Amino acid sequence: MAVSQICILAVIILYLAFVVVIGVKFSRSNKTTEDYYLGGRKLGPLVTAMSAEASDMSSWLLLGIPGLAYAGGFADPFWTSLGLAVGTYFNWLIVAKKLRRYSQINNSATIPSFFSNRFGDDKNILSLISAVVIIVFFVPYTASGFSACGKLFNKLFDVKYTTAMIIFACVIIAYTALGGFLAASTSDLVQSVIMTIALGTILFYGASQAGGWGAVFDNAKDISGYFDLNFTHTADGASPYNLLTKISTLAWGLGYFGMPHILLRFMAIEKEEKLTLSRRIATVWVVIAMFSAIIIGFVANAMTANGKLESLEDPETAIIAISSLLSSHGVFTACVAGLILAGILAATMSTADSQLLAAASSASDDICKKFFMKDMDSRTGMLIARGAVIVMSIIALFIARDQNSSVFQIVSFAWAGFGAAFGPLMLCALFWKRTNKYGALAGMISGGAMIFIWKFLVRPLGGVLDIYELLPGFIVSFIFIVVVSLLTPAPDKKITDDFDKASAK
Repeated sequence: MAVSQICILAVIILYLAFVVVIGVKFSRSNKTTEDYYLGGRKLGPLVTAMSAEASDMSSWLLLGIPGLAYAGGFADPFWTSLGLAVGTYFNWLIVAKKLRRYSQINNSATIPSFFSNRFGDDKNILSLISAVVIIVFFVPYTASGFSACGKLFNKLFDVKYTTAMIIFACVIIAYTALGGFLAASTSDLVQSVIMTIALGTILFYGASQAGGWGAVFDNAKDISGYFDLNFTHTADGASPYNLLTKISTLAWGLGYFGMPHILLRFMAIEKEEKLTLSRRIATVWVVIAMFSAIIIGFVANAMTANGKLESLEDPETAIIAISSLLSSHGVFTACVAGLILAGILAATMSTADSQLLAAASSASDDICKKFFMKDMDSRTGMLIARGAVIVMSIIALFIARDQNSSVFQIVSFAWAGFGAAFGPLMLCALFWKRTNKYGALAGMISGGAMIFIWKFLVRPLGGVLDIYELLPGFIVSFIFIVVVSLLTPAPDKKITDDFDKASAK
């Protein structure tokens, strides 16, 4: 093994050991299931902001967005990122405070329990369906993260893909199962810092290797349809990026209103007043991070054009390729490259830990406790939650066994699933008093079902139907919530009194 590879490996091992230590440390803080799921509702504003965004961005920030920009140019990643930036801001602005307040009023520690408690669902049908939705969409989402880790080590060290994937899964399982929400949130803060360093270093080093910023943008302008918001670059030249496609891509922002791992951060902050600072930190970081990721795709393309990089067979490996070049300049730069590659792992792990925790809490608290072990004590509940983390991980590993799966495509589908099943319902739950449990159930099921219907049956027909499945799924879910709620009995006084109490401030 070359010296540069040894340095990279050493940095990554130190990083992995560090996050496991975080898990061990916070394992002593978990006395109840609320501690394990929400950290006792005592997160500070910085941890809340950065853990939410680190768990949001996942590996697609450092792999997916640069890959889109490298291969197709500005339009696709720009309109996607714009939708996400707007969605991020409005999620923090209109959902965060009210969800924090409301979830404490009705004593909810998970998103499924919030829906059941909000609508007076004594039979916990909403909780059950919500938990199933979380498991169905989060397990493959987690699998994409495991896959990204496996691909990285396979490319860098020629380690067998499956072996590398299992090693990283074990690390994620260790600190998540031990430390729960506090461990995941604290490690996410650290991981967001590493991701920021990785983006900045690659951006400026890559630009210098490409011949400067002028060379980067001159190269982009010379490629047909590459540096244009109304076209995208393809093998045949410039392809129109029409208004319908832009609206479809902007719809990514709607997904935020239904993301359980982000919504849980709102519920976990120490005081709702601190969410204003969290919103500012989160929004600024997201805008800078996504814009930097797009420019990295341009930089990698310019480096390919001037011969510094070979043409990338897999565009999603742009940052990995630039890091490998950086590592060739000596021990110090190899260590820096190791930190950058740890940033990719950080992006992946920060999402996987939150997803595992949300899925495990749904399986243990919203299914097992409410339907099979109603007298479960906290100790038993935490054991089952930790066991659920392990079981979910094993299933995700099985799904991720295909090395050729696309990180961006898997994330895209899961994002649409949560956005359509939970997004309209969360907005109606917080802002429309007349919403009832029948409308909630109809909206959740119709939204989730439409994602599958549109993705596999309608979208392949092409033409005007070739739009991101989140948009039709979101619209259908909202219509079902409103229509069914109005056609069925209004919520009782206890439910409306809680709504008024949550809306009082």
